[in-house]
Amino acid sequence: MNETKFDKFNFQPFIIEAVNHLGFYEPTEIQERLIPAILKGESAIGQSQTGTGKTHSYVLPMLQKIDHGKQEVQAIITAPTRELANQIYQEVLKITAHCPEDEAITARCYIGGTDKQRTIEKLKKQPQVVVGTPGRINDLIKEQALLVHTASMLIIDEADLMLDMGFLEDVDQIAARMAEKLQMLVFSATIPEKLKPFLKKYMENPKYVHIEPRQATAAKIDHQLLPSRHRNKVNLVHDALTLFNPYLAIVFTNTKKKADEVADGLMSKGMKVGRIHGDLNPRERKKMMKQILDLEFQYIVATDLAARGIDIQGISHVINYELPTDLDFYIHRVGRTARAGHSGIALTIYDPANEDALNRLEKMGIEFNHVDLHKGEWSELDERNKRKNRIRQTDEIDKKAQSLVQKPRKVKPGYKKKMKWKMDKIKQRERRIKRK
Repeated sequence: MNETKFDKFNFQPFIIEAVNHLGFYEPTEIQERLIPAILKGESAIGQSQTGTGKTHSYVLPMLQKIDHGKQEVQAIITAPTRELANQIYQEVLKITAHCPEDEAITARCYIGGTDKQRTIEKLKKQPQVVVGTPGRINDLIKEQALLVHTASMLIIDEADLMLDMGFLEDVDQIAARMAEKLQMLVFSATIPEKLKPFLKKYMENPKYVHIEPRQATAAKIDHQLLPSRHRNKVNLVHDALTLFNPYLAIVFTNTKKKADEVADGLMSKGMKVGRIHGDLNPRERKKMMKQILDLEFQYIVATDLAARGIDIQGISHVINYELPTDLDFYIHRVGRTARAGHSGIALTIYDPANEDALNRLEKMGIEFNHVDLHKGEWSELDERNKRKNRIRQTDEIDKKAQSLVQKPRKVKPGYKKKMKWKMDKIKQRERRIKRK
């Protein structure tokens, strides 16, 4: 067995074997800082962007702590979407697959859109690890099919999205039914104010780890801005996608209604388009995800729900049909591309009303290239703020010239002309300096 830097955590042999199999050599920063605390039984809050290795920062120590001799629920992992719950469940199975036969750990995934009655019948034998969406887990608890009073570990992934989607009440009810001495682990990209009362209710002096993103977004993303200029935005998206000819592109909208509008508009122009948003029923959603993973679509239209937790491989282009109101979602959206060292393009269609949001993104370190679409071709535009910067510079030069050229105490005929001449000279000199 290869030696890795995970050996220092004293994991059981099956976990080390799984880590080797997954090709992990060195813990990520969040794993380094959280695994020891979780193994000690401390509650913790991990704040980090996607792609920092947070799933394994809780899955590995959680599985280390499972007592395989007790066939009862010991740990619960909740996630806001079915796709994310299933993804976490798959990661758990990749580790438990290495358990010795006589020490197998049982894990089950409970999400909406599956046959509840069949699930209840199968719960005659309780799993040791439960992964799922809060609504379905809470349902099974209320039916007295899932017995969680024995579980002392609760993991809440993507807690801010859980709050946005209104699932916090379900999570609260699950936590209230669990063991009195509860170890709670909360993971979130942001910690909104409205989340804090819930955290205080269940967590006493938790370990708090905030992993600052090394860069706001991946280094190899080309961020492009396209002004809408009162043009039909669906036409702009269609023309951009046609020119890009992407391997796989995802177009983001802020609402389900707008997602349908854009998808329908693109389909009317002959494009085969997939869509992901909350109004799809479970069967449609499952079918859509399978089609996307089977590369049946070159274009996907999605709401922000899909930007969190759904891991779709090979996205080469992201288009923001509109900017999200929460700018953190810009980071999540564009983070779908340029993964694992690949490059990607993130195009944002903007209106004059977006100026403030774009300025804030630039302050976060995002550098935009300004582009336009004309007669089926890309062209480069001047910087978005060039005119504004020029006006500001002119104002500064004027003020400086005025402060240097004082009105003489004794005025003589033609003094105004002389003052203007001096000020013009100073302005010329300042402009030359600025240009250099």
